[in-house]
Amino acid sequence: MLLTLVAFIVALGLLIAVHEYGHYRVAVACGVKVLRFSVGFGKPLLRWQPQGSPTEFVIGAFPLGGYVRMLDEREAPVAEEERHLAFNRQSVGKRAAIVAAGPAANLLLAVLLYALVNWSGVQEPRAVLASPAAGTVAEQAGLRGGELVLGQALGKGETEPVRSFEDLRWALARGALDGEDVRLLLQPRPGAAEREVVLPLSQVDARRADAQLFRAIGIAAPWTRPVLGEVMAGSAAERAGLRAGDLVLRVGATDITDGPQLREAIRRSVQDGAALTQPWRIERDGRLLELAVTPEVVAGESGPVGRIGAYVGEPPEMVLVRHGPVEGLVKGVERTWQVSALTLRMMGRMVIGQASIKNLSGPLTIADYAGRSASLGLVQYLGFLALISVSLGVLNLLPLPVLDGGHLMYYLWEGLTGRGVSEAWMERLQRGGVALLFAMMSIALFNDFTRLFG
Repeated sequence: MLLTLVAFIVALGLLIAVHEYGHYRVAVACGVKVLRFSVGFGKPLLRWQPQGSPTEFVIGAFPLGGYVRMLDEREAPVAEEERHLAFNRQSVGKRAAIVAAGPAANLLLAVLLYALVNWSGVQEPRAVLASPAAGTVAEQAGLRGGELVLGQALGKGETEPVRSFEDLRWALARGALDGEDVRLLLQPRPGAAEREVVLPLSQVDARRADAQLFRAIGIAAPWTRPVLGEVMAGSAAERAGLRAGDLVLRVGATDITDGPQLREAIRRSVQDGAALTQPWRIERDGRLLELAVTPEVVAGESGPVGRIGAYVGEPPEMVLVRHGPVEGLVKGVERTWQVSALTLRMMGRMVIGQASIKNLSGPLTIADYAGRSASLGLVQYLGFLALISVSLGVLNLLPLPVLDGGHLMYYLWEGLTGRGVSEAWMERLQRGGVALLFAMMSIALFNDFTRLFG
């Protein structure tokens, strides 16, 4: 809990500080007097003003936001000799640059963070496929499990290498959300000839970019041996006599070949809301045993599912994914661009009803993922920060009146017509923007509670 709180506060503080520093730095460069630079709202916990600087720097008690207060005649009277330093006296181009600098700073930070991850290297699961569930896209495409994914065919003879299972998930997510089929280059078995498989992801319901999407595709997790790990006290696994180290060979009439297949079999061991008792064949210390296992029934996102209260599957085979100095930076730019474009497409699909609003996440989910990524290590935490930094940059560029993107729309109107938006229209738009933003935040918070406590 403490790690989650600290990781969340550090993430918020860094991302907000970078965003506001973008506004501040460009404002100073454009000759605007900055009165206050604040990270957080409410009662100041810390404040200082460098000698010779007109700017007071503040850290507020409430960390969900920040602001840069500039000299502006619309907010307070300005002395005649300082009017040339006021924000409202600057040209449209300068005002637009100051406003756009905040989101731009977040996107640049994401590039740097992704580059750091690429340079440091990260241990990720090898892209070996588990057995797909019956009826999924992967099963219908002829995949059986155990195949090593070597790359994604892009057309015109070009191939994008797939270095890990995370690369594969990213390729599948992009294909499903874009409604495009994905062509994978596979090695069915060690030493076997490569072959190409086409996954018709244009047929997949991609309204939600979560675990359900990958289960529908049939590629949800990498291949692992179907061995049980830690068994929780008082769990269904313990009551059935299962132990850590048991190798599961069969559940009911289904032969088990890998961990993800076993997890799916456990999930599906529910009928009409009641748990199914099935015989399990296991290997323990070289002996074959049969045990009757009755899972516990818990609520899942798409209905009741089975759980046994044990870690299922050995850890997957890992590979170190690392890039050189130039390649790592280029990959950082590419990933920032891809995540930004994917975020915008997802938001657009939510607006027109082609994607579920359950994809919206709020501060509770962000805090949860902050703690999880921090517990995995610094590199994973940097990757999390990069993702949130992209999201913050893209969100602030949306054309909502209360966001930076809304102000850029005002300046675009002023640049095209030669006159600013009237005070009456400004007030109406601000009210509408606040209402829409409040609705989005309410939905995101509801999704958080449903996801974490539902």
